[in-house]
Amino acid sequence: MDGNRGPTSTAVGLCLLPSELLHEIFCRLALPEVLRLKSVSRALGSLIAADEFRRLYDQRSGPGGGWVFVFKKRPPRDSILRGFNARSGRWFQIPVAGILAPPAVPPGEDLYFLAASGDFFLFASNGRRELVAVNIATRAVRRIPASPLGPRGTSSWRRSGLKLVSDPSGSDRFRFLFAEMEQDRPFLFEYCSETDAWHSHEARSADGEPARVPREGRICLSAVHFGSESVLLSAGGRSDGPVVFRPRFPAGLGPMTGDRLHVYGDGNVAVIRSRAIDEGGRVRVRVVTGVELWGMRLDGREWELVSRVAEEVIEGIRKPYGVMMGCLVERDGVVRLVLMSNCKGLWDIVWLSYDRFGKEWAWVPVPDCGTKGLNMAGIAFSTTFSKLWPSPPHYGLPI
Repeated sequence: MDGNRGPTSTAVGLCLLPSELLHEIFCRLALPEVLRLKSVSRALGSLIAADEFRRLYDQRSGPGGGWVFVFKKRPPRDSILRGFNARSGRWFQIPVAGILAPPAVPPGEDLYFLAASGDFFLFASNGRRELVAVNIATRAVRRIPASPLGPRGTSSWRRSGLKLVSDPSGSDRFRFLFAEMEQDRPFLFEYCSETDAWHSHEARSADGEPARVPREGRICLSAVHFGSESVLLSAGGRSDGPVVFRPRFPAGLGPMTGDRLHVYGDGNVAVIRSRAIDEGGRVRVRVVTGVELWGMRLDGREWELVSRVAEEVIEGIRKPYGVMMGCLVERDGVVRLVLMSNCKGLWDIVWLSYDRFGKEWAWVPVPDCGTKGLNMAGIAFSTTFSKLWPSPPHYGLPI
């Protein structure tokens, strides 16, 4: 590049390139570098903010694409939401505390983070036993009316049994769905923000319908797991209303035990195997010994093994822990698993991705974000987060 050319002339030169070529160049950049381009020129900022580039950037993100969000409480009632993006390699602070302050949310209310999609973040309140949706882009707070099952506390929500879906057009609309057994019958409950109303549908038998989840645009939610059997509801695609699948594990791999944790999501289940060790002769902790990905067989009647994480990856993530939880999502043939564990007040996050097409695992390093001693109040995964395209100066600052 000519040393006499300044930033302005360089920006002009870039703007003369075809948009397709600019897309290819910008998709190779980390997120902070992309965001800095918005200050170069108005034309480049408009290109970066366009839906077309945002979708392309998400698609090119590969196994490490998407965002992990954690919600942390700080005494007495302060809280903070942070998001990690693998392509940027760093955490971002998401400013929800001011939005969730009174009068939007009553003072002293205890919130738990449930889900994220696009610009929407969903919380459950423990005191009022209601759902609260926050739109980061508009800073709007919406209290969702009680579902047909009535008010529910934070302990009633299961991460694998719910899904928040934002409108892909970027409008201020979203849907919230959850699966539940009611009188031993599987039901799908759906809230639509456009009508501010709930609808419930009893799931019908699959009757031989293939369980291609979610590769045909379906949403798959877990209703219940007992013994070696699971009850999953699938909605969308070509079917009329939700259908129910009841996959079973093979003999010898039934319900969760002390040495086996099951994490369900999007018609898959990750089986995390572990063993107990003595640390210092007094504290008994566990370490991960294996991670397996299982998916539904085509007829939806059985779980079948898809892949195991390589031993060298297991060695890298093998750290002592006392408790562990996780979330599992799939999009465009990439399964993403996030495990959060705690040992002596220190939290650790492991992010693993499996590419169905390449049949390869990837370990995405996640740095610490100052979690020691904090009370975690929810973790969620989202494959898109459009508010950072681009961001105002006060928003999305890396930490």
